[in-house]
Amino acid sequence: MENTKTRREAAFLVIIVFALGVLLGGLGTHLWGERVWGHQTAPKTRDAIISRLTHEVGLTPEQQKQVTVIVDDTRAQWKALYAPVDAQREQIRQQSREKLRALMTPEQKVKLENFFHELDEQRKKDDAAR
Repeated sequence: MENTKTRREAAFLVIIVFALGVLLGGLGTHLWGERVWGHQTAPKTRDAIISRLTHEVGLTPEQQKQVTVIVDDTRAQWKALYAPVDAQREQIRQQSREKLRALMTPEQKVKLENFFHELDEQRKKDDAAR
């Protein structure tokens, strides 16, 4: 009888310790996540910028239009600024790819071209999102 009661108490304590571990682990993960991962990155697209500003600052519809013009103008200026660098970057990318192609066997070249294709597609998606 005494043995059964002791076992029940031990099982109850194990369950309590397990539950507390789950709760404290969840709380710790939540707090850590808020502190470390909670920092939002800057919005990438124009619509995301406008949406976030509207939400956080409370832009009026007229202000949204004006901010859209400012964001578009700023992006155009950045694009013009980086156009020469982008051309150089593309030239360097192509030179690098040619060097890599020279190292590969014919079988590897096929896989490498597929790899390059995937990279280019992802770059296009990223550029379109901006």
